[in-house]
Amino acid sequence: MDTASFLSVALALVALVPVSLLLLNRLRYGKLPPGPRPRPVVGNLFDVKPVRCRCYQEWASKYGPIMTVWLGTSPTVVVSTSELAMEVLKTHDQQLADRSRSRTSEHFSHGGQDLIWADYGPHYIKVRKLCNLELFTPRRLEALRPIREDEVTAMVESVYNVVTAPGNKGKPFVVKDHLAMVGFNNITRLAFGKRFMNAAGELDEQGREFKGIVTDSIKIGASLSIAQFIPWLRWMDPVDQKIFIAHEERRDRLTVKIMEEHAKALKQRGAQQHFIDALFTLREKYDLSDINVICLLWDMITAGTDTTVISVEWTMAELVRNPRVQEKLQEELDRVVGRDRVLLETDFQNLPYLQAVAKESLRLHPPTPLMLPHKASASVKIAGYDIPKGANVIVNVWAVARDPKVWDNPLEFRPERFLKENIDIKGADFRVLPFGAGRRVCPGAQLGINLVTSMIGHMVHHYKWTLPEGVRPEDVNMMESPGLVTFMATPLQLIATPRLDKEELYRRVPSEI
Repeated sequence: MDTASFLSVALALVALVPVSLLLLNRLRYGKLPPGPRPRPVVGNLFDVKPVRCRCYQEWASKYGPIMTVWLGTSPTVVVSTSELAMEVLKTHDQQLADRSRSRTSEHFSHGGQDLIWADYGPHYIKVRKLCNLELFTPRRLEALRPIREDEVTAMVESVYNVVTAPGNKGKPFVVKDHLAMVGFNNITRLAFGKRFMNAAGELDEQGREFKGIVTDSIKIGASLSIAQFIPWLRWMDPVDQKIFIAHEERRDRLTVKIMEEHAKALKQRGAQQHFIDALFTLREKYDLSDINVICLLWDMITAGTDTTVISVEWTMAELVRNPRVQEKLQEELDRVVGRDRVLLETDFQNLPYLQAVAKESLRLHPPTPLMLPHKASASVKIAGYDIPKGANVIVNVWAVARDPKVWDNPLEFRPERFLKENIDIKGADFRVLPFGAGRRVCPGAQLGINLVTSMIGHMVHHYKWTLPEGVRPEDVNMMESPGLVTFMATPLQLIATPRLDKEELYRRVPSEI
């Protein structure tokens, strides 16, 4: 065969590869939703932009509200409207309630022995029942309210110490630094009954170890490369099995030490309302192993540490970009709470605009804009397309909440929309799903709403917030950071001016719970 003939045959074979893959996928998976054309082996991995919620919204405008994205060799179906979200999270909820676990989540959850990464089945139903009936009940949340109010007032004090320090008047500071302290201290106290950080913001020995474990978890997860999506390329993965095991042992060792401390304390003082005490007293009733308890505690840590910080930072950004809203909220707070005391959670029922501000922020800026991936345990049909067993399914709640067919002026930050209509944000209304819906809805949604609302209320009641000199509202970078949870890509820097006259109102109100 001469060179020209050989090249012709080679080119013909290369041209047949995409067609062959398309036919093979059709035979294997059925009629999948349309989507960007995948490359052999890697699929669309190199086409996906870092901020996936925006990327998927952009693709949905081209391929439709239900589409297939190939992350490696497996199909992922992405839906972007409230109607399709209802199909996934209600109509076919039971068949689409499993979890797709990466190598990282497989190890960190000990093979799905927690709640977040467990497949839907007897174990999930058991621990879900535990969460709904025991851990996140209104009675327990109310009993733990002093912890939340303690940490939120500590945040107010930390801001006050910065803005009143010599030479700091009128100077901007990074808002997230003060929010992160609340997120960390609140969730560790709720979960472990311990405050690892002193009044000066210094971590004790266990706190430093705890922070190190969280930091290492992020590093290990981020180090996973293309091999995460293509199993037979795992030999390329830079994360050695020994690193996973060492990290698990380190995390479990710290948790067991804290558990042993609580076991001794339980005998001396009896059970308190903290989650670790509850898990100890309920472990026989719900047949919980030590691994189950460890994984459930770390579920609470990972789900509750960053999400509140993210929500409040985005809210503060919207309030300085929309001073009308900030002023209206301050007027309500001054009228209901007054200027001679601090806000309490019991005030929320009389502060509808504060609640609307929190809801509007969670609509525009859900902390997990793509939720966590669902996995099909059986083949189903949605919108006339086949969703094969084993496929991942993602609801782009970020896009759903910005759908102009559903929301009037969806990109405008307008809390009044939640005053005109009673819109649930805990999974009953599929137009806004910051906490998911169905069998996988976040069991701690009300806890998160209470803390976010309290943090926003305190920040706005105590301080007037403005942008640094020379920065216009349109200059604020409203782009999200890449990742499963989406902080502001550029940390927000603002100027805070105290509004209340009495200095004691800026001091922490400690609780010994």
